[in-house]
Amino acid sequence: MEIADVKRQVHETIERARRHAAGRRAANDDASRAFDEFLEVRAVPLFRQIANVLKVENYHFTVFTPSRSVRLMSDRNADDYLEVGLDTSGTSPRVTLHVSRSRGSRVIDEEKQIPGNPAAITDEELLAVVLKELEPFVER
Repeated sequence: MEIADVKRQVHETIERARRHAAGRRAANDDASRAFDEFLEVRAVPLFRQIANVLKVENYHFTVFTPSRSVRLMSDRNADDYLEVGLDTSGTSPRVTLHVSRSRGSRVIDEEKQIPGNPAAITDEELLAVVLKELEPFVER
């Protein structure tokens, strides 16, 4: 193979990778802006409502808003929580629900994807996902 062909193909690969990275950064920036609004308008108020209802039912949970996420954590065990965040580490940004449950000395961590763009996720969709994952915390 000619060195000129190898050089041309390497340069094309480098340019393709740069364009892909620029596109991924732009998509992540757009998703981050949409996610910030999603947190403020939907997720944080909904998590606060859920925590209030749980307290009335004698399940003590507190809402925390660490950097760019919202967490519903059990007052009895800090290892028991549900947290909504934005994962930008993959090929496309995605909203995730991180679930952590303790069983004795064992901690079980799971991560679920909440389908859709942050701007398109409705209150009902978010509530359904959170309630499904909340069931193990409230079963007696």
